[in-house]
Formats: sequence, C-alpha cells, structure tokens
Amino acid sequence: MSERPVPDAPGDDAPAQTRWVLPVTILGSSLSFIDGSVVNVALPAMQSSLDATISTMQWVVNGYMLMLSSLILIGGSLGDRYGRRNIFILGVIVFAIASAGCGIASTAAELIAGRLLQGIGAALLVPASLAIIGTAYSEKTRGKAIGTWAAAAAIMAAIGPPLGGWLVDTTGWRSIFFINPPIAAVTLLLALKLPVDGKRAAAPLDWAGSALAVIFLSLLSYGLVALGDGMRLVGTIAVALSVPAAVLFLVVEAKSPAPMMPLGLFRDRNFAGANAITVVLYAGLSASLFILPFMLIRVHGYSASATGMALLPFAVIIGLGSRWAGELSDRFGTRLPLIAGPAIAALGFALLALIGDNADYWAGPFAGLVLAGTGMAICIPPLTSTVFASVPHEQSGTASGINNVAARGGGLLAVAAIGLAFGGADLANIEPAVVTTGFRLVMVSAAVLAAISALFAAVSIQPVKTREKPGLDLTAPH
Repeated sequence: MSERPVPDAPGDDAPAQTRWVLPVTILGSSLSFIDGSVVNVALPAMQSSLDATISTMQWVVNGYMLMLSSLILIGGSLGDRYGRRNIFILGVIVFAIASAGCGIASTAAELIAGRLLQGIGAALLVPASLAIIGTAYSEKTRGKAIGTWAAAAAIMAAIGPPLGGWLVDTTGWRSIFFINPPIAAVTLLLALKLPVDGKRAAAPLDWAGSALAVIFLSLLSYGLVALGDGMRLVGTIAVALSVPAAVLFLVVEAKSPAPMMPLGLFRDRNFAGANAITVVLYAGLSASLFILPFMLIRVHGYSASATGMALLPFAVIIGLGSRWAGELSDRFGTRLPLIAGPAIAALGFALLALIGDNADYWAGPFAGLVLAGTGMAICIPPLTSTVFASVPHEQSGTASGINNVAARGGGLLAVAAIGLAFGGADLANIEPAVVTTGFRLVMVSAAVLAAISALFAAVSIQPVKTREKPGLDLTAPH
C-alpha cells in the first residue's frame, strides 16, 4: 500500500481518508478501557491469591494510572512530533507485551511492574487515538465521530466486567490479562491501513517536565496511600515534598521552548474549565468503581461473575448514550450537557451512598449505577469536543494528552486516598459493617465531587462562537 500523508488541516471527511480511523482507534482504546474494567472486578481475587494488603491492591491500580498520568503528556507530544499513527502502533505493542507479563506474574511486585509497563503503553496509544480522530474529521462531524468512538469503546469495555468475572471464577485472575494480546494483534493489522502523518518540525522533547510529572504524582500518590495505611509521618513527608515538585514542574513548563503542557492553552476559559471538570469528576468515578467490587464481594458474597454483571448496566448506558450525547453537543453546544451530566452522576453516587449497600441488587446498587452511567454518558463526548475546539489543530495531540492526564490523574489521587476512608484497616480482614461505612463515605465523596464538576461547568464553560484558528474550522453551534 502506498503511503500518503494526512492533510495538515481536518475537514476532508472523504471515505478513503477516514475509513479505518474509527475501527482502529476504537480497538486500540478498548485495550485500556477493557483492562481497567476487568482489573477492578478481579481485585478481591488478586488480593486473596497474592495474600496482599489493600495498599498493595491500590498500587495494582495506581501503578498503571501513575505512568499513564505522568507520561501521557509526552505521549501526546511524541505523536505530534513522530506521527500519531507511529506512536499509536508503538503503544499497542508495549501494552500487549506488558499484559502478557501481568498474566504470568507470580508475585505482587511482578504484577505491579507489569501494570507500570501497561501504563507506559497506554500513555502512547490513548492520546494518539483521540488525536487521530481529531485531525481526521472536520469540526462539523468531529463530535459525532468522537461520540461513535466513545460509544463503541464503551460497549467493548462493557464486555470487560462480565467476561473478566467469568474468567476469574473459572480460570483465575491471571487469565484476564490475556484478553489484550489478541485485540492488540488485530489493531496492529488494521493500523497499517491508516495513512501516515505529514512531516512536522522536530521540536525538543520535554524530558525534564516529564520526569518532574512522574516525581510529583509519585510522591503525592505514595503519600496518600501511606496516610491511608496508617503511616502518618511518611505520608505527610511525601505529600509535603510533592508541593515543590509541582511548583518546579510549572516553572519548567513556563520556561521550556517546547513544553509538553503549554500553560498558554489554559488561557482559554473553556479549555481550563473542561480539564478542571475532568479532574474532579473522574476522581469521584474512579473511587466509586474501585470500592464497589469490594462491597459486593466482601460484604454481600457476590461471585466475581455476578459482580461483573452488576457493573454491566453502567458501562452499557455509557456505550449507548455517548453517540447520542455527541450528536446532541454538535447540535446544541457543550455547556448544557457539561452541567447536566455531572449533576445526574452526583445523584447516582448519592443514591449509591443511601441504598447501594443493600444486598438485593435491584433494590440497591442498580438505580445508582443507572443514574451515574447516564450522567457520564451525557458529559464524556462534550468534554472531549470542548477540549479539541479550544486549541489549534496542530496541538490536538498535546491537548488530548492534557485532558487524559486530567482524567487519569484525578482517578490516581482518588484511589490513592481510598485507604483514608478505612483508617488504615485491611479490607480483607475488617468487619463488614466497617466496609459498609467506608463505602458510604466514598460514595458521598464521589457525589460531592460530581456536584462540584457541574458547578465548574456552569461558571467556566462558555458557548462556542465561530472564530478563526490556524488549521481549525471551528463551526460548532452556538
């Protein structure tokens, strides 16, 4: 197949140019989505099999999110510099190798190491996948394309919990990581059909900023986990040290000739607001999805399969609703969905806090999960569309990275702080009543965070007006 460069500006939606964009990016992104949903269901089984503490299980989740959050910015920059298709393919390969490593891990340390490597792979493929969409479609059709991507990826991710639960119950938790290599193989074959990116100026990569991002998030997340594990002095010192690391990161980014997080982007009110919403909303979501399987399995005796099925409505609603929400934002703008979505999600988390501890699924968690899923489905596509509409075309990869680090970083810190709800106790050994109390506290916190997200949207997101930007045909509805 002859290679031809992608046009420098989006807007050519001819079938030959976009035929493989959505299939490839959906498959690639589903690696990350499926993995995340499967791992949450398998956490209690991993904890029992490896005889691990709750803090160890936090690192099984956070090891992945730490590397994803820290490196996704430079992953976006690598895509802008070396070609989004090339970096996307590299990320898929790394993710597949890391998944196999997790599957054969015999200790908790080996599993966490594999999860760290998975995070590196995801940091390459996730921003590249959205940036490929962002540059392949015009502003008029981008929201619908993003909605289709979100819907299809969410539907594939919806398969994760029940499939993962079934695998855990029948063949053990290790098998969940072997879902990824076959998907990766198909993705790689189709990715070769994508046209290569046009050549770009070789700007220096911001390795100093990337290193400081890793240091900052590592110190802060470690400190929160340590505090939750009862190590107050160590935790306090780590959290305190994260502050100068964050300040130094901002100084480096402000002075860098090619920063991975261009601070000037945040002068756009919509861009800054969308990322603030993302941090807070995904913090609440990640904390709730981490704790719910422990509640169902440890307190109510659900099997892993039953727990996976219990989470299915949440993922299906996001899958079915995201495409519709993308079309809605294309037609009416993004502000209203960004207010309504988090507000509905807040009601869902509040309902889970009130009745989610009911052992009867239909009288307990179901209604809260439906509301939370509905709220997330409404706001995910307009969040992404707002980010892309706020930046020039040539910075779409960087913008995608920033928004993804906002989501993963919020989730990372929320999961790191989970132990605070249980006073350092181990979920495997404490009384069910204590787990229930902690569960309610986490869900109330998630509801508050979602409500704050709606407030952020109300005060920061402005109707998008038609305006000229280099390489970007901004014609979203007012």
